[in-house]
Order: sequence, then structure tokens, then C-alpha cells
Amino acid sequence: MRYEHIGKELFIKNREKLKGQLKPNSVVVICSNDIMPTNADGTMVFRQNSNMLYFSGIDQEESVLVIAPDFPDPKMREVLFLRETSELIAIWEGHKYTKEEATETSGVPTVMWNDKFEGTFNTILAETENIYLYNNEHIRNASEVETRTDRFNKWCREKYGNYNFERLAPIAYDLRTVKENREIELLQKACDITNQGFRRILNYVKPGVWEYEVEAEYLHEFVRNRSKGFAYTPIIGGGGNACVLHYIENKNQLKDGDLLLMDVGAEYANYNADMTRTIPVNGRFTQRQKDVYNAVLRVKNGATAMLTPGNSIPDYHKEVGNLMTKELLDLGLLDKTDVNNEDPNWPAYKKYFMHGTSHHLGLDVHDVASIYTDFKPGMVFTVEPGIYIPDEGIGIRLEDDVVITNDGHLNLMGDIPIEAEEIEDLMNS
Repeated sequence: MRYEHIGKELFIKNREKLKGQLKPNSVVVICSNDIMPTNADGTMVFRQNSNMLYFSGIDQEESVLVIAPDFPDPKMREVLFLRETSELIAIWEGHKYTKEEATETSGVPTVMWNDKFEGTFNTILAETENIYLYNNEHIRNASEVETRTDRFNKWCREKYGNYNFERLAPIAYDLRTVKENREIELLQKACDITNQGFRRILNYVKPGVWEYEVEAEYLHEFVRNRSKGFAYTPIIGGGGNACVLHYIENKNQLKDGDLLLMDVGAEYANYNADMTRTIPVNGRFTQRQKDVYNAVLRVKNGATAMLTPGNSIPDYHKEVGNLMTKELLDLGLLDKTDVNNEDPNWPAYKKYFMHGTSHHLGLDVHDVASIYTDFKPGMVFTVEPGIYIPDEGIGIRLEDDVVITNDGHLNLMGDIPIEAEEIEDLMNS
């Protein structure tokens, strides 16, 4: 893999935590993702299933992890199934895991080729009552594509319909919500690479540059630091494009006097950074731009202070809304009548700040977790308020990635410039 060796200790620990949540006499099956097609014989870049990564570290297609903690034979309590390589595969596709490499990566002592799966699975099921299968239960999932996991689940339920089936997702999501120290280190690495990309951009942006050129500069810096690239499709929006929340065309030329909103992040070892910064294309904010910018920054700082153990997203978002309402009143974008007559289900501030402030972050950019779970040490959140004024061509969002700690929080992006004056100084140095 392009990234440095993570260490099998993380994945061993993750599997042990999982085992402690299972019913007696159970088996867990986790499948890799498919290599997805494009057109003709083309394929997309492979992206591993996050649960496979979390519980094994195996970053390869056509892999299956089976965990059966109570099976009588210790050698069969964890089994990893892999695609068997050949000289032909090595020539056309490159190196694949050997059994020894897979054990060193995952800590799973028993590794078999995929042709042994069905017979081995039958053997394990002879001593099993419950089968834990994964379904994508993310609240934003709207995909119509049938995945390898979906196909396996269908096959398994048809073939072994007399077993008791259990949901893996609630357990996996709960475990993945609180990060281990090694995961925080990987997230920090992704944030550090993102920092390098942003500093490169500050020396590059000027009137006349195109949005896609800015995207290319980020990609260059990310890849040269052992990232596979962007953690998600980047948003590089100048002027009015910054007011389009999911603007990803990145096709326009940057103009003197405009702001440039950049929502980008590097991935590292499949862990994701998620940063937003807004800068003046010509290196200097106008007074109006700076006033709005600093209002967003104050809301971000106030929101960050609330990312402490015991809080929860619904309560947190309500309080952030109060902070934003005050700033919009001070900017003259709202008046007291707007606030007094607001719809409680869509407060007045939503006219200029219509999205949420924070989401979980980890192996997935919008990481898996219940929004109703109280904040705990080890959880990682974005914090990303914004103000969007289409009539003025002003769109400003600021975003950092923050870890909840025992006594507060740690900003993984604390070294990335964010103060308006520092950005101006760096752009003009």
C-alpha cells in the first residue's frame, strides 16, 4: 500500500471489542467492496469496505473476514479469505497479499484462499446459532447499487434460512464512533497533509487562476505525501459558486475581489480529513467580507468550545443556531422581527446558514454513528458553520476536525491558518 504500515495491534483490538458485543455461539461475516465498473472494461479506483478495514486492515478486493469467537477449534475462530494470486495476476494487476503478509497486516492467524470459503463456513456454522451480517444503515444512504455485501447477504439468508440472523451495523457503528489512539494518529496525518495542501494554495491563488487549477494543486500536494488523493470530491467555489453547498464542477475562473471557498481534505490510510477555508482571491478581504468572515469564525470557535463530553448533536446544533442568530443580527442580515416570527422548525438563521454544523469523521467522511449519542472522549467531529449571501456573492464556510477528549477537545487542524489577518499575510508574503 502507498501508506505506511498501520500495525496489526489496532485490528486485533478492534476484533476483541467486537467479540465482546456478540451473542454466544455467533459468527460474523464481513465482505470487501467490489471494484466498481465505469464503461466498457473500465473500473473505478478500488475503495475498501470500511468495516473490513476497521476489523482487519486488509485493503484488497475479493476478501472475506469470518469471526466465530466460540468455535471449539481456536484456529477457526478468526479466518481471513483472500483472492489467490498467480503469475498472470501479478503481471496484469500487480502484487496481492500472500497469506503471511495478510496475517502480518491483520493479526488473523488463519488465512485461506477463497475456494475454501464455503466448506469452511459450513464447518463453522455446524457449531453456530447466530449469523451477524452487515447492512448499510447510514441515515444518508440512498444507493441503488447492489454491493458484494448485499449479494452475500442474499445468498446466506437463502442457503442458511434456519439460522438466527443479527444486525452487525449497530455494533460496528458504536465501536467505530470512538476512535483508538492509532486512529487519531492516522486522522492527524490526513489533516497534516491537508495543511500542506492549503499552504501551497495560499502561495498560488490570484485573479485569473481557474478553480480546476486550484484543485490540481491540492491533488499534487496530497499525492506527493502518500495520500491516494481527495477524501471526497472537492468543492472549489469562487464568487457566487461558494453559495452552492455541493458545487463540484470547479470550472470557473477566479476574479479579483471574489472570495474562494475550498472544502477539501486528504485521505491517509483510508482515514479522512475534512477542511473548509475561504480566502480572498486577490489576497485582501474587503471590510464587508472580513466582517462576515469573522462572524463565521466566532461561531466556529463557539461551536468548538461546545464539543465536550456529555453534549449531544441535537442540543449542540440548537445552541450553535443561537450563536449564528446573534451574528446575523449584528451583520444586519436579520432583524428582531425575523427572529420573533420565525418557524421553530426552520429558524430564521437558516436563510443564511442552512446546513448542520458537525458530523462524525473517520474511515467515512460522514462517519457512522447515531446523532443522538452523547459526546464521548475519542469521538471525532467536523465543525463547519457558514454564512451564504447570494445577493452579495459572498459564501464563507470554515471547518476544522476536532477530537473529543476527557477534559474538552483537541483540534486536529489547529496548525492550519484560519485567522483573516494570517491568511492575508501568507498570501502577500
